Amino acid sequence: MKIGIISFAHMHANSYAAAIKEMAGVTLTGIADENEERGSKSSQLFDTVYYKNYQHLLDSDIDAVIVTSENNLHHQHVIAAAKAGKHVLCEKPLATNLKDIEEMIRVCKQNGVLLGTAFPVRFNTPIQHAKKVLEEGVLGDILAIKGTNRGTNPGGWFIDKAKSGGGAVLDHTVHVVDIMRWFTGAEVKEVYAEIGNVYINHQIDDCGILTMEFTNGMFATLDCSWSRNSAYPTWGDVTMEIIGTNGTLKIDAFSQKFDFYSNQEGVNWIGWGDDMDTGLIEDFIASVREGRAPLATGHSGMKAVEVALAAYQSFEKKAPVKLI
Repeated sequence: MKIGIISFAHMHANSYAAAIKEMAGVTLTGIADENEERGSKSSQLFDTVYYKNYQHLLDSDIDAVIVTSENNLHHQHVIAAAKAGKHVLCEKPLATNLKDIEEMIRVCKQNGVLLGTAFPVRFNTPIQHAKKVLEEGVLGDILAIKGTNRGTNPGGWFIDKAKSGGGAVLDHTVHVVDIMRWFTGAEVKEVYAEIGNVYINHQIDDCGILTMEFTNGMFATLDCSWSRNSAYPTWGDVTMEIIGTNGTLKIDAFSQKFDFYSNQEGVNWIGWGDDMDTGLIEDFIASVREGRAPLATGHSGMKAVEVALAAYQSFEKKAPVKLI
C-alpha cells in the first residue's frame, strides 16, 4: 500500500511517518508541503519523494493520504484527496467550522473513500482497558466524568487564530470529548464554558473549563488548557476520573513511564509503553485494506469539534449552549 502525507506543519506528521516506515507492506511514497525547506528536509529524513504541490502527490498512484496541515487547510486538502479517490486520515480538529466538516464527510462518501479522524488516544492501552471495564458494566451506570487535557503552549501557527481556528479549547477539547463519547455512547446535549488567557502573552485562549451534560444524564468537566510550563517533563497529560453507581475508575493515559532526574537535563519522563500514534496508523491502514470504517470516523471528528465550538459560544453568551 502506498501512503502520502500532506504537510509537516503539525508535529504529529513525524511520528506518523516514522510509523509508516516501520510497517510491512506499506510505503511512504511522498510528502507534499508548500514550505519547501520543511518538506525537503522531511522527505530526506524519511527517504521519500518531495512534492511542493499537494495536487501532484494526489495525482500519483498512492492509495491514501494523511493530512497534517494547519487546521484551516484541512478542508481544502481532504476535499482534494477525496476527489482524487484517495482515502484520508485527517489530523484533529477535523476543521475549524461544522459546515466545512459536513462537506468533507459528504464528499468523501460521494467518492467512495474513507475519512478517519486522528484521535490516537483511542489507541492508548490504559484508555482501552478502561473501555473494556465500562463495556463489562463493572462501574454500573456512569454518573460523572472529570477529565483533563493540559499541555504546553505549542506556539507557531497554533496561536494564530486564522490558521488554527482557536486556541487551547479547540486544540484540547476534542481529544477527551471523543473518549467520553466513545466510552459511553452518549452525546453532549449542553455545554457551559469558562475560557481565558492567563499563561501566554498572546491574544488567544490558552485555558478553559467545560461543564457538559450528556444524553445519558451524565455530567462531565474538562480542563482543556496550555497550562504546563516549558520545564514540564512532557507536552502534557490526558487524565479521567469516571464515577459510576458501583465504583470509580481513574485513568492516566501517559503513566507508562519512569522518572529520570539529572543535573544536566533536569526531570524527564521516559516512556516504556505503547505508541498510540502507531496504533492510529495501523488501524487506518487496516481499515483501507479491509474496506471498513476506521475506529475514529469523520463523524467522530465532527461531534468533538461541535462541542469545542459550543464552548466558545457559551463563553461569549455567558450561558449554557444546547446541542440537542
